Amino acid sequence: MAKNKITYVCTECGVDYPRTYGKCPACGAWNSFKQLSIPSNTTTQNTNIINTQNIPILVENVIHTNEERINTHNQELNRVLGGGLVKGSLVLIGGEPGIGKSTLVLQTALNINNSKVLYISGEESVNQLKMRANRLGQTKSQCYLLSETVLENIITQINNLKPDVVIIDSVQTISSNSFNQSPGSVLQIRECSITLLKYAKENNIPIFLIGHITKEGNIAGPKILEHIVDTVLQFEGDRQHMYRILRANKNRFGSTNEIAIFEMLNSGLREVANPSELLLTQHINDLSGISIAAMVEGIRPFLVEVQALVSSSAYGMPQRSATGFDIRRMNMLLAVLERRVGFKLAQKDVFLNIAGGLKVSDPAIDMAVVTAILSSNLDVAIDNTTCLTGEVGLSGEIRPVARLEQRISEAQKLGFKRIIVPKHTTNTPQIKNNTIEIITATKIEEVFRILLG
Repeated sequence: MAKNKITYVCTECGVDYPRTYGKCPACGAWNSFKQLSIPSNTTTQNTNIINTQNIPILVENVIHTNEERINTHNQELNRVLGGGLVKGSLVLIGGEPGIGKSTLVLQTALNINNSKVLYISGEESVNQLKMRANRLGQTKSQCYLLSETVLENIITQINNLKPDVVIIDSVQTISSNSFNQSPGSVLQIRECSITLLKYAKENNIPIFLIGHITKEGNIAGPKILEHIVDTVLQFEGDRQHMYRILRANKNRFGSTNEIAIFEMLNSGLREVANPSELLLTQHINDLSGISIAAMVEGIRPFLVEVQALVSSSAYGMPQRSATGFDIRRMNMLLAVLERRVGFKLAQKDVFLNIAGGLKVSDPAIDMAVVTAILSSNLDVAIDNTTCLTGEVGLSGEIRPVARLEQRISEAQKLGFKRIIVPKHTTNTPQIKNNTIEIITATKIEEVFRILLG
């Protein structure tokens, strides 16, 4: 009897070698190789066929047609996908356990009334899916349910039903009979995803894949999985809070800067059309340590509340904690306050929180962060009709930010009376029906004098 073939596969990039390496020669990752045993009688499904009619074409001679998109009847999801679900695309959705991935895709499948949807689950039975559909309150739709984990059976059922959209929950539970590996292994995930990609392109059927993540927050399995798919969506949020954020980490058919915001309810996920009104609390005017930041995610402006607490350190080493904000950037801003402005915070505990459980990365929130910290340190409240936007540099200067007009318009729409912006901007903001006072500043000291007198 022929022996099994032994190969070593890199979990980061997916390349295989006949021997193992400490460092992958292809991607440079350390200690990323796993040993795989492939039966010698394995017949691969992807047979190379020579096509003599496939010849190179000049770019000017290529006839371009717009992508056909399917309306998911979810405006937030449509925005992240770039305007809808492109036919023939392969979309991967990842997120922590219990964050709401299955709820999102099942709710989307039930909402697409004008298209036939096949929901394939390798983790739940049909009865469990029916219970979730009853909880969502939507059972009358063209959504077919199937509980299956074998790839060949899945392809057969898709061929028989001929759906318009296919959802697979999850890709780590799918396995092919052609490979003697357990579901979730590097070989199974790689080969199953390649087969599904080929099927989606050849039959012009969009496929949703739900993927597990590791404890580091990355998609479980080889990195080649993210390279194969057309779109990678990351579902984020704290399960202790009601808000969820869907980010596009990769999108071949749209922008990668878009986000969608949902509110988790007992009846499913609800779209948040205006997140600013929900993320801002109606606090009293004499509460210190709170400032409002005008930020932008993608092309969408909204306002968030930044909360800070500064207290004397009870231990030898001061504590630094940030929720929803990069702790390294907060330490940099604290160093700017101490070195450039003169506030001594080295022996004090500093705690920072972005209200609503959001994770923000827009550098324009810097000005709100430093003012909230200073407000808590001095125990002086900031006027709750004032918002801020601007990046703080290492020398204490206020640097320009992008999409300033949209930030100002959003603050004006929510009833703020004034906004502090960087002085050196490339274009002067042109706001229609301007009812908000625009104050410019070049140094962080000017901002403190404006807010705290």
